[in-house]
Amino acid sequence: MDKKSFKEAALHYHAKGKPGKIEVIPTKEYANQRDLSLAYSPGVAEPCLEIHSNPDDVYKYTAKGNLVAVISNGTAVLGLGDIGPEASKPVMEGKGLLFKIYADIDCFDLELDTKDVDEFVRTVKILEPTFGGVNLEDISAPACFEIEERLKKELNIPVMHDDQHGTAIISGAALLNALEIVGKDISKVKIIVNGAGASAISCTLIYVSLGAKKENIFMYDSKGLIHPDRDNLNGKKPEFVNGTVPMGTSLADILKDADVFIGLSRGGVLNGDMIKVMAKDPIIFAMANPTPEIGFEEAKTARPDCIMATGRSDYPNQVNNVLGFPFIFRGALDVRATEINEEMKLGAVRALAELAKKSVPDIVNMAYGNINLKFGRDYIIPKPVDPRLINTISAAVAKAAMDSGVAKQPITNWDAYEMVLSTRLGKDNTLSKVIENKAKQDVKRIVFSDAENVSVLKAAQEVMEERIALPILLGNKERVKTIMEANQITLPNIKIIDPKVPVDDAEAQRFDKYCEVFYEKRKRKGVNPNEVVDLVRMRSYYGVMMVEMGDADALIGGLSKKYPVTVRPALEIIGPRKGIKKVASTHILMTRFGPLFLADTSINHFLTPEDIADIAELVANMAEAFNITPKIGMLTYSNFGSVANGESALLMRQATKIMHERHPDWIVDGEMQAHVALNPETSKEFYPFSKLAGQRANILIFPNLSSANIAYNLLNQAADMDFIGPVLLGMKKPVHILQLGASVRQIVDMVGIAAIDAQNEEGYAKA
Repeated sequence: MDKKSFKEAALHYHAKGKPGKIEVIPTKEYANQRDLSLAYSPGVAEPCLEIHSNPDDVYKYTAKGNLVAVISNGTAVLGLGDIGPEASKPVMEGKGLLFKIYADIDCFDLELDTKDVDEFVRTVKILEPTFGGVNLEDISAPACFEIEERLKKELNIPVMHDDQHGTAIISGAALLNALEIVGKDISKVKIIVNGAGASAISCTLIYVSLGAKKENIFMYDSKGLIHPDRDNLNGKKPEFVNGTVPMGTSLADILKDADVFIGLSRGGVLNGDMIKVMAKDPIIFAMANPTPEIGFEEAKTARPDCIMATGRSDYPNQVNNVLGFPFIFRGALDVRATEINEEMKLGAVRALAELAKKSVPDIVNMAYGNINLKFGRDYIIPKPVDPRLINTISAAVAKAAMDSGVAKQPITNWDAYEMVLSTRLGKDNTLSKVIENKAKQDVKRIVFSDAENVSVLKAAQEVMEERIALPILLGNKERVKTIMEANQITLPNIKIIDPKVPVDDAEAQRFDKYCEVFYEKRKRKGVNPNEVVDLVRMRSYYGVMMVEMGDADALIGGLSKKYPVTVRPALEIIGPRKGIKKVASTHILMTRFGPLFLADTSINHFLTPEDIADIAELVANMAEAFNITPKIGMLTYSNFGSVANGESALLMRQATKIMHERHPDWIVDGEMQAHVALNPETSKEFYPFSKLAGQRANILIFPNLSSANIAYNLLNQAADMDFIGPVLLGMKKPVHILQLGASVRQIVDMVGIAAIDAQNEEGYAKA
C-alpha cells in the first residue's frame, strides 16, 4: 500500500461512524423503571453500603475487577517520539481494543498532560479505587522506570509498563527456545544488546533472571558501549556497564564470536558481513519495527545457520507483544493480584516457551498456509492466532501470583477456570484472522462482476494492498476509472475487462470461446444460439465463464442485483460438486462465543428432511475445515415432540433422525427451539438426553429459507453482529454472491472465503 492510500485508510478507519475505537456499553438491563431504580437510585445504595462495610466487595458489585487503565503522557509514542497526550490517544484506544478482543478486559484510556514524575504518580495513585490494574504505555525513559517502580510500591493493584516488559517476556521465551535448539547454555552465551531504552533494559533484565550473566552482556546505546568509563549514563544503564573490552569497541568488533544479538534500536544497523563473525548457530533478534536492524533475507544469506526473529508478521518468529500483555493482565485480574511481579513475568515466559513445543492446532496451521508448524528454527514462539494463549498464559500467571503470595483470590478449581477462559471470547473467534492469513498464503485471482460500484472498488483496493487476492474487474472501463478517480481509489496495473467491448483479438477470441462452451452446456436447457451472445455479454455470466474456463480462480458478484439473478449463472454453468444434491448457503455470525453458522439463508425455499440433512452436512464440512467441531441444532418452534403434528416440527424431527443414522457420533440434535440450542444450562437441565445437552450449538439449521433469512438479518441488525456471507456451499468451483448493500468489510471477508475455496478445488469438503 502506498503511503498516501494507507494514510487515508487509517484516518477514515479512526473517524468513520463513532470517532475512535472503543465505547462504553451497559452490562445490565435498563428497559423499564424497575431496572433503572435498581441500577441507580434507590437500588444502587445497597451495593454502596455493602462495599462500605467490606471494601473487597467492590470486586463483587462493580466492574473494577475487569477494568484496566491504559495510561500515557505521550512522551514516547511508537516511533513518533514526544507528540503529547492528545496525539497519543489513538494508540491508547488501540491498546484498549487489543485488551478486549484478546482477553475480554475492559479499558479506560487516560492521557495525562504532565511530564512531572511526582504529578504523574500522584494522579494515577488517586485513581486506584476505579481500576483493577494499570497498563503504562509510551512513557519515555528514564522517567518510565521511576514511574513504574513507584506505582508498584504505592498501589495495591497490578501495574505493568508494557513497552518495557511485553517485549522482554516474548523475546525471553523465544531466547530460551532458540538456545535449546542450538544446544547452548544461557549462562555461558555472549549477548550483544543494541539499544538501551526501556524495552532493551527490561529485556536484558529478564534474560539475567533466566540465567544470563551480566559479564557476558554488552549493551550499546546511540553513543556506543555502556562502559564504566562513561560519564553520561542515566536511568538503569549503569546496571549493564561492561569494562572487559575497551570503551571504543565498535558494534562490528564486539560481534566477533557473539552467540546472541538483540536489536531494539533502529533499522539497518547490521549487515551480512558484521554477522559473519558471530559464533556458530547465532541467534539474531532484530526487533526494530517496521525495518529490522538487519533484513531477514540478508541475515539468512550471510548466516544460513542463524535463528532469526523480528517484530514483523511476514517472517517467522514474530516477537509480538499481543502474545503477552492481554493474558498477563487476565491472569493477574482473575486472582486479584496486588502486583505483577518477577515470578509472574517469568511464569509467562516459560508458559510461552513450552506452548511453542506442543503440537500446533490445525486452525493455526491453516492460518499460515497449512505449513505444518512445529517447534524448530522457524517456530520458536507461538503465533498470535493460537487459541490456546488465553488458557496457557493466563493460567501460568495466575498460578505464579498464587505461589508468590500476591493473589488475594486464589483459584481452587483449575478445570473450571480453564472453562471460564475458553468461553470468555470463544476459542473459535480466531476464524476471521485465519481466513485472511490463509488467503494470503496462496494469492488467487478473484473476478469482481460488479466493478462499477465504489464499495467493490474500495474492497478491491484493500484486498490488493493486503495481498489477500489479485482482483480482476468487470465493467465499463471509463466508468470504473471515473469512480476510482472521484474516490481516490488506487489500483495499479489492475485488469479491467468490459465483456461488451473486447479491446483486442485475444479478448474477442476468449469471448467467442466462452459463447461456444456456454452453448454446449445449455443447448438442451432451452438456450438457443441467438441468446448466447447477449447472455455472455452480461457480467454475471462472463465472470462465471472466466472461473469455469480457468481465467479466474473465483468470482465475487451480486452487490447491485437480486440474489437469484446473480446465482443463476453459477448454477447453470458451474453447478454442484459430484454427489451434491442441493447447493446451499450459510451466513457466519461473529458472536462473543465464536462463529455461529446459519443455514440455508439464501437458496432453497422448499425442503425435504433429506435436503435439510444434506445442508447440515455441507455446513458441518465447512466448519470442520476451519477446525471447528460442529455442534448442530435443528431448529423449529418445538422441543423434542412438544408439538405433535406441526409441519416444520415433523420436518426437523425427521431430518434429525436422518442425521443420527448417517452420523451417530456427531453432536447434532432436534427438533428444538433456538434458545435451547444456544443455552447449555437450559439444554442440560430440561433435556439431559440430548446430544447437545450442556453444549452451545455453533451451527443452526432452519426448516425453510424464510426463517433462516429472517434470523440472520435480525441478529445482524438488532444485535449489531458482524457476519460473513452468504457463503455458497457445494459448488464445483468457487462463486460467492454478495447481498445487496454489503459493506467494504463484508466484501473483503467474502473475498477471503472465495480465495480459500479456490485454494482447494474440491471446496470445503476436503479442505
